[in-house]
Amino acid sequence: MKNVLILGAGKIGTLVATMLSSCANYRVTIADLHPETQAIQRLTQRFLLTALPLDARNEEGMAKALTTFPVDTVISCLPYHCSASVARMAKRYHLHYFDLTEDVEAAKVIQALSADADTIFMPQCGLAPGFISIAANALIQNFESIDTVKMRVGALPQNPSNALKYSLTWSTDGLINEYGNACYGIESGEMTTLQPLEGYETIVLDGVLYEAFNTSGGCGTLAKTHQGRVKTMNYKTIRYPGHCEKAQFLMNDLKLNHNRDTLKVILENAIPQTLQDVVLIFVSVTGQKGGKLMEETFARKIYPHSIEDMTWSAIQVTTAAGVCGVLDHLAHCKNIPKGFVKQEDIALSDFLANPFGQYYAAP
Repeated sequence: MKNVLILGAGKIGTLVATMLSSCANYRVTIADLHPETQAIQRLTQRFLLTALPLDARNEEGMAKALTTFPVDTVISCLPYHCSASVARMAKRYHLHYFDLTEDVEAAKVIQALSADADTIFMPQCGLAPGFISIAANALIQNFESIDTVKMRVGALPQNPSNALKYSLTWSTDGLINEYGNACYGIESGEMTTLQPLEGYETIVLDGVLYEAFNTSGGCGTLAKTHQGRVKTMNYKTIRYPGHCEKAQFLMNDLKLNHNRDTLKVILENAIPQTLQDVVLIFVSVTGQKGGKLMEETFARKIYPHSIEDMTWSAIQVTTAAGVCGVLDHLAHCKNIPKGFVKQEDIALSDFLANPFGQYYAAP
């Protein structure tokens, strides 16, 4: 797992390449449609890594890359709709596979094809899905019986200045996917489908009022793992108050959920990007412990970091650290697993002790 091919040199892929390249244990190749970009040029000037032009949708090109360059692990930092095809190529060439997809259906396809694989297949390795399941599963282990598991995550501008009180801190396609696709959780002990942009609630963290609502994909496989043991489990996205109402107007009232290309153009033309963001993480588990109804929580507030003399946004750091942390942890296991690996298979203590997982450590 030490020869890594990173597919996609966007906001996250470049930081994944930076993190792994700065560690002497990894030999990195990064592939993108446009390897001549300034971000990739900085990487090749600073690190001993290879950059190559590649369209991951082109099976012949992928096959050539996977057989020409020394590769034993593939990390897909591509849009979610590329995940399944890349995973199939990884299986064909007996490579370990990791991705950052939030898409539920893509993760199901990858789980199915990994059933007889002789390498690791671990999708959903970012923040949510990803680290949030590691944190929630750790708290669940402390209880004799579980009543409620709440998982809440937000990636927000520190100083919002528009009507949505939001900045495009990551993939616009992924954001629309989360706001428009079905959500899954547990109610009354059974797996259930929940509607996105519903389940509205308010939440206070460090004295600041936020809102939270259902979005797709954040639970990962955790709900299925604990079905029958947990009465209620759900994942919600944290935003500043007022965002949900405006998102519902765009997605539902204007019916842009059925015209996502138009919605993407609108958002990218009107909503700025920023490196001045903050990631909020909150997990609450309530249940029986020692005959008493108890609650335990896990909370983090993570800000931008300087890594290799460059400033990276909080969502870049948490997402890249998520995939680098689990990859590095598994690479150092005595018995490397085979087939599908869930986020909740990783112990929180092991993840936080990892050099990459330490970005999630308490300040």
